[in-house]
Amino acid sequence: MWRGRIATSLRQISTLATFAISDARVEPVKFAKYQGLGNDFLVVDLRAAPPEVAAAWQAPDRAIALCDRQFGVGGDGVLAVLPPITIGAHARMRVFNSDGSEGEMCGNGLRCVAKALYDRGGLHQRELVIDTNAGPLPCTIEGDAVATAVTVMLGRPRQRRGDIPMTGPANEPCIDQPYQLPGEPERRLTGVATGNPHAVTFVESLAEARRLATSLGPTLERHPWFPLKTNVEFAHVQSRRAIDVAVWERGCGLTLACGTGASATAVAAVLTGRADIGAPIEIHLPGGTLEITVLAGLDNVVMRGPCVHVFDGEVDPRVVIARP
Repeated sequence: MWRGRIATSLRQISTLATFAISDARVEPVKFAKYQGLGNDFLVVDLRAAPPEVAAAWQAPDRAIALCDRQFGVGGDGVLAVLPPITIGAHARMRVFNSDGSEGEMCGNGLRCVAKALYDRGGLHQRELVIDTNAGPLPCTIEGDAVATAVTVMLGRPRQRRGDIPMTGPANEPCIDQPYQLPGEPERRLTGVATGNPHAVTFVESLAEARRLATSLGPTLERHPWFPLKTNVEFAHVQSRRAIDVAVWERGCGLTLACGTGASATAVAAVLTGRADIGAPIEIHLPGGTLEITVLAGLDNVVMRGPCVHVFDGEVDPRVVIARP
């Protein structure tokens, strides 16, 4: 057994050495580590990067290796900052989860990218528009020399099954839909898309929310109702202005926070009569609190929260090896 492990390790070292020698003249790419309520990311500005470098950072296998907390840098995802693709936008964000999948959007990640552009990306202005796979999203910066918080207009939440997407009649919503998993009592979920698909279940306590996110999150993520899989939230309502949430994030697993998940939970609370439209709702996540407001007519969802720069680093993604 040990002989096999040693041989495997030697092959990894040999592979790493070969990459290092062949790419010795390649300048390492700079990245910055950011976090929003403990949801942490590698942010890399590729707006002026050579095509081969930009492509390397956006390869799914590289995201997996880079996000590995033992063999790589570590993170919930890689956020690639690219030139804008729509008129009026300042930049584009692509989200690569730690499993290599690409997300439509990431609320905490978007705040981090907005901060990076404002603080050090040559866009020192209060209002920014950032393209995402969910469309261009306006961001408002708080802070002076550096951004301390960002407010994002997430747009109109999608409630129809065909838009989330979910199975079933495409034009019908999914509000308090009963479901039952093997060995579990019947519960109810509300489907909402706030850039990403979400399945929100309200429960009786924070302890239950955390337990179920761990035990049922993986199953619900892959439930047949959700053809593209889904993010999963278990929520406990403290009051009409405060909700505790535990999140199983699609492509990442348990996370300390999820911006679009907090927003989807607020929308689900409004739709089921647990919270009021137009009033700020504090969404308490394991990593901290986001303020979410569902605007009148469900015309928009406003997310406000902090963003923090943790450290800077350099890495050539071609020399980061995948987990054996």
